[in-house]
Amino acid sequence: MHAISLSVTAKHTQAVSLGFLALVTGRPDPVLFRRSMGLADDVKVCHLTDDAPTTKAPKLNVWSQISPEEVKSVWDFVHNPSVGLNLTAPENATVTDNYVYFIDTLPVNKTAALPYLDGNNEAPPKFARVVIFEGGREDPVSQEYMVKLPIHEGSQVEKLDYLFNGGSGGTVPFNARYFDGKRSAASEPLLASLMTSIADITIDIFGGAYYGSSDERTNLTSATATPNSFDGTTAYRTVMFRYPGLASYMVPLDFYIILNVAGTDSSLYALKGFVTKSRFFPTVESLRAAYEAGELAQEFPQTRDNTWAYVNHKPEMGVRDLDDRLAPQSLEIGGKRYKFDPAERYVEYMGWSFYMAFTRTLGLMFYDIKYKGERVLYELSMQEAAAQYGGHQPKAAGTVYHDTYYSFGTYSATLVEGYDCPFGSTLLNISFPEGSGTEVHPDALCLFEADPGYPLARHRTGASNDWGFSQLGTVKASSLHVRTVATVGNYDYMFTYAFHVDGSLEVEVRASGYLQSSPYYKDQEKWGPRIYEATQGSLHDHVLTFKADFDIVDTKNSLQVTELIVANQTQPWFEELGIFEQMELNVTNKPTEEMLYWGGNGQTMYSVINPDAKNAWGVPRGYRIVPGRSNIHLSVEHSPFSQKSSTFSKSHLAVTRHHDSEQYANSWQNVNLAKRPQHDFAKFFDGESVDGEDIVVWFNLGMHHFTRSEDVPVTLFSEAVSSILLAPQNFNDRAQEGDLLNRRWIVANSTTGQLSYEDYGVALPTCKVQLEEPVDGLSQWTTV
Repeated sequence: MHAISLSVTAKHTQAVSLGFLALVTGRPDPVLFRRSMGLADDVKVCHLTDDAPTTKAPKLNVWSQISPEEVKSVWDFVHNPSVGLNLTAPENATVTDNYVYFIDTLPVNKTAALPYLDGNNEAPPKFARVVIFEGGREDPVSQEYMVKLPIHEGSQVEKLDYLFNGGSGGTVPFNARYFDGKRSAASEPLLASLMTSIADITIDIFGGAYYGSSDERTNLTSATATPNSFDGTTAYRTVMFRYPGLASYMVPLDFYIILNVAGTDSSLYALKGFVTKSRFFPTVESLRAAYEAGELAQEFPQTRDNTWAYVNHKPEMGVRDLDDRLAPQSLEIGGKRYKFDPAERYVEYMGWSFYMAFTRTLGLMFYDIKYKGERVLYELSMQEAAAQYGGHQPKAAGTVYHDTYYSFGTYSATLVEGYDCPFGSTLLNISFPEGSGTEVHPDALCLFEADPGYPLARHRTGASNDWGFSQLGTVKASSLHVRTVATVGNYDYMFTYAFHVDGSLEVEVRASGYLQSSPYYKDQEKWGPRIYEATQGSLHDHVLTFKADFDIVDTKNSLQVTELIVANQTQPWFEELGIFEQMELNVTNKPTEEMLYWGGNGQTMYSVINPDAKNAWGVPRGYRIVPGRSNIHLSVEHSPFSQKSSTFSKSHLAVTRHHDSEQYANSWQNVNLAKRPQHDFAKFFDGESVDGEDIVVWFNLGMHHFTRSEDVPVTLFSEAVSSILLAPQNFNDRAQEGDLLNRRWIVANSTTGQLSYEDYGVALPTCKVQLEEPVDGLSQWTTV
């Protein structure tokens, strides 16, 4: 690694006479124009690696993660025999024991937070969320609890029921609870026994066998998908097999086994059947009969070598000309322009301010987002990352993922500076409770300001000289980005929240990683094309649900719908035209809670407004919700695998009235309760008014993944991307650019050929990168 320091060499010219150059060349020199506008007078060190200036948050971060000391105190408290939970240490537990699955932070209720944020109330108390798998009960369940902090002599464990509206509170039946290592271990003997009994078949067909996860003879890997149940009354385990390796997702085998695994008594577990060659075999005997008849040979044998799917350089593809040079980089040359309070995770930037929080279930969350001192959003958070597949085999046809089920936030990990985030970014650790302690992932969150590559605004007027203008104004655009990447199984999800200087806020998600691919059959390409020798891309949807709890100025907001309609009109000054079509606006407020869709041809605009807060022109202040790239919803409306458990994914957006009991769009264990969800998003829509009320907008990003050969080795961030923009809509009295100093106002004198400009004190530096030692292809000093 080469250390880099920066210095600046510069000039400064307030007025540049271009008359002589015009006489020589016939036109003013554009190079001089480009390079002379606002260069600094001296040589100084650029602030590339400086820390962000500090600031002090106006209030405590009441949404922050509970501390390691608090995690340990909760762990010790619930394990105290006097509390009566009869807990076994997780490392010693089986499915028939009671044990803690996880501890997390319970977000504070909004009704408790606002009196503290906006008044003189004391900070609301913090609560820990405790999930306990109670396999030792006569009726085994998963149960959620809440514990008020700090722990004291009179502390109690209370059931956490109010967040769930499915009728059973925080209780999930055993058959629908998370399929953790204990449940896998309970069903492993049956799986190993059955697969051992047909080892000769799998060795002959696939060159491998599965004797059990810990058996050294095993040379196939197994994988189990969700859902494992529909309503908690039964449970099944569908297992697929792959060749092992770093890219095992890309080498699937056409062999599946389905087990009935209901209840905690593993002696009652049984085989449902095998699937291969698109055929179902309910017994070992029926499978063996087909094998002995020569009916199971694979038409497209899978390769054992999966190095072709590694994300490394492939020499056989060659090298592109000049690719040995370092690619362009985004650098904060002028120094960091955002302030940060590390203790409270509070940020200030160009009029914006906000708090950041993190939970193991949802990951990164934002609270109390203000622009120029006025609240725009109380909360902005990802609620669920769902995926649903299609195909003609049990893994693809029956797979629905809810990634909160896997504790989404725990998969946010270290970012690579210069690649995942620009050089010089502020890199932050994230932490979350794990067992009795707290796990820390270093450099898992980054903040950086970036140039979007276009000006925020520009305009030229007049064309009376060689320059083609009399006056030209251009304003530099920039935005503060907050980014994290969560790798959940086979996919890396990159979340970027961009706070733009014009007062708009952009949410973007990208996906990269290995496809959950399928064995290739040439008659099944309606579910995806062939992407390797024996591998097919599996068609699927990604839908990521976000919560935007708007508080435009205050909590009395409405969802305004502005439709561009075509109407027939007559106008007396166009008498000869008679009746003619013209577009006009139809503006209404949504009266009640509703699931909504983007209008055709982009002719519908949704804005959250405050009907009682007007700008200088008497127009209600608000923020528009602008669809960006790939704003989709789930394709399948009535699948039995996601019937009621994924309602939040089935519209483009929705508006509801805020309730503390409707904190989440989903329950993290809902994926196994398609028919009887623990938390039912559909029940949010019960006819309540959303006009002039405290409202929440839920919106979906995602992509219909039309798989392709360019998904090999991994899906590319450039194509698998979705975004949305929350933009001021009459929130201000004018565009938010007039108070920005990073601009140029240039006036051309048509008589003298002289340019004069105003740089407002912001010089344009020429930076040089000094390397501590020469690098191939770079001199010691390189101008940037």
